[in-house]
Amino acid sequence: MIESYKKVVFENYANFKGRARREEFWFYSLAGLIISIVLMIIDQVSGLTFGVAKTGILGLIYGLAVFLPGFAVSVRRLHDINKSGWLSLIILIPLIGAIWLLVLFCKEGDQGRNGYGEDPKNIFDEMDEIGKE
Repeated sequence: MIESYKKVVFENYANFKGRARREEFWFYSLAGLIISIVLMIIDQVSGLTFGVAKTGILGLIYGLAVFLPGFAVSVRRLHDINKSGWLSLIILIPLIGAIWLLVLFCKEGDQGRNGYGEDPKNIFDEMDEIGKE
């Protein structure tokens, strides 16, 4: 889980090209959720909140820092099922958009190469090409 999180946040910070497996997307999401909960608790206990809604400062800073890599991994996840990254804007439709996007994120990726690159699940692509011309 930590490896997937580090890969998305540090290695592919703003990489919108290529494909992301379900594992990469969901482990990144889980790690982000855990970190957000911990930061929310720290904000509440330490009193680092502001505004009427008692927004936590650490949580806000973390949310701003991981917005771009989170959006990028979402786009790459859609690429894995051969959908355009622009489809992520469907979340702007209340309720239905979020449900549809959740269903798309849960779908298994295309096997083999698609319009967005090689299959990230197939680590033996090079082996398959040996002897072919």
